[in-house]
Amino acid sequence: MRIVGTGLLGSSIGMGLTRLGVDVTLADVSPTAVRLAADYGAGRPAGIGDAPALVVVAVPPDVTADVVARELDTHRDAVVIDVASVKAPILADLRAAGADVSRYLGTHPMAGRERSGALAGRADLFVGRPWVIADHDAISYVQGSVVDDLILDLGAIPIEMDPTEHDRSVATVSHVPQLVSTLMGARLQEAADEALRLAGQGVRDVTRVAGSDPGLWVQILSANAPAVAEQLRALRADLDRIVDALDDVDREGARRTLADVLADGRAGVERLPGKHGQRSRFTRIAVRVDDRPGQLARLLTDIGDANVNMEDVRLEHAEGAQFGVAEILIAPETEQRLLEALDARGWAVVS
Repeated sequence: MRIVGTGLLGSSIGMGLTRLGVDVTLADVSPTAVRLAADYGAGRPAGIGDAPALVVVAVPPDVTADVVARELDTHRDAVVIDVASVKAPILADLRAAGADVSRYLGTHPMAGRERSGALAGRADLFVGRPWVIADHDAISYVQGSVVDDLILDLGAIPIEMDPTEHDRSVATVSHVPQLVSTLMGARLQEAADEALRLAGQGVRDVTRVAGSDPGLWVQILSANAPAVAEQLRALRADLDRIVDALDDVDREGARRTLADVLADGRAGVERLPGKHGQRSRFTRIAVRVDDRPGQLARLLTDIGDANVNMEDVRLEHAEGAQFGVAEILIAPETEQRLLEALDARGWAVVS
């Protein structure tokens, strides 16, 4: 197994497979990056005589097609895949270059972090995450099965999609959200210090991915420009409706417009799959947690002792406060049991 590119995705794939006992070889334009990834357990530096059956290309989108073509030519018996975040342009470039796409599959693991490089790599990065296989008619099932095995070994969920359908989909769920987060983060540059001191979890949630690598995102957005632009035009129309309503909020129908937009947003979010890919509605319970060692751990233990499965948790702090608020997501049918258990153990539930 050969990995070309030892950034976050390449290193994480290597770490996950090495943990399973797979012999992983690493290549990168930077020898230092290879040595660092090897030190973190992603595999060993590639050597002369290596004969991989599978090559994973994990390089930036603007050079992916060139690297895939080179690997296909160099390793004539190997299936070559990439993990770039766009699929249709890469396949088109390979076909235009006359590459042997009968041994190529474009894939895209829907996993990542705000940090990059081998230092941010994690062997469990893909567990439970969708991993798109952008199938095409030139590759056989037998050759593609090795890709399924890779994805399943890393704990991910394989999802087959047409390359163009994939690019439209990631524009909606990844690329445009990145831009929205970035634009909101940019607005904070002009905010007064007093305003920033009021920042709560809401603005932090919206801007969480705004710290991503600008250079990489210029490549991603450029490669998927038509699909992203289409989504942004629809978003611009929604923003225009809101601005028009706010410019004259007492105009007949203005408040109805605002209400409709807010309701549509809530309905859209409720369509997102929850844990294990299920569309589930959860109850939120907010609990005050004193800012003392061991308090959060005690809360989580008490929730477990109440035989309540916690679907998610996040912790919010207000500046200067000596406590935080833990927002717990649970199944609705367990709400009353948990409230009674928390009350019996002295926890303050915040309304």
